[in-house]
Amino acid sequence: MPPRRQSTPRSPEHAGLGDAIRERREKLGLSQEALADAAGVHVTHLGGVERGVRNPNYATLVRIAGALGVSPGTLVTRADALATRPSRRSPRP
Repeated sequence: MPPRRQSTPRSPEHAGLGDAIRERREKLGLSQEALADAAGVHVTHLGGVERGVRNPNYATLVRIAGALGVSPGTLVTRADALATRPSRRSPRP
């Protein structure tokens, strides 16, 4: 049996970054597969980043941002705004 998928974000900041990426991806009408391909990352890694359970390194964040047509700073700024809002997600204990 495959390992159980982690569903609880690592932190509100990780959840905010994932939400910012997902929000931009959906605005562009991209699937996770299309974004992962454009960014040169594995789709399961991208899915984990969007769920807030994976911590992307800087190079990965730069590639994802580039594939989304924005700067990493734009994603991080949006992530900060999303991380501070009340959410249905809660950080890992």
